[in-house]
Amino acid sequence: MKKTVILFALAISILSCNKTTETKEFKTAYIDTSKLMEESTEAKDIEAKFKDKSKVMGNQLEAEVTRWKSEAANFQKNAQANGQAWAQQKGAELQKREQELSYAQEGMLRQLQQESGTELDSLVSNYKKVIKDFGKEKGYDYIYGTGEPASILYAKDSYDITKDIIKIVNDKYKSTAKKEDTASEKK
Repeated sequence: MKKTVILFALAISILSCNKTTETKEFKTAYIDTSKLMEESTEAKDIEAKFKDKSKVMGNQLEAEVTRWKSEAANFQKNAQANGQAWAQQKGAELQKREQELSYAQEGMLRQLQQESGTELDSLVSNYKKVIKDFGKEKGYDYIYGTGEPASILYAKDSYDITKDIIKIVNDKYKSTAKKEDTASEKK
């Protein structure tokens, strides 16, 4: 009987505590992170920069591959005329160059991935800061992200602040670019 009275008193005290606590609604929003990266000027500039760099590096490598193919074609023409010893030596040289070209291509891809990854990581870090500042300024309790690794499966469109953030990061990037242009003109 004592246990029942104690449990009953405990239940009443918990219920009365719940009634006195204030229920607060949270101000929330979300950002489509894929759209942010697609539509931000800075992200587009980074993508274009590495596309151009890839093209230049690829052209250099392509010239080497073309030379190698030419040598391989000449090798096949001259193999019988120059004898087996020459063919084995030249074949080994061509195989070695082919392997070097393959390593060069892998190295180029690795370098491009590393450099672009570093710049994109920095960009994402800057965007997180912008979003955090925006959230504080506008009084948000939570700002969620959607995109490829979707963390929100549904939200009302009215909670979407992606356009606001894109405008802020693009304006910030434009003002930074103008400052850099002005500084380089003074030099």
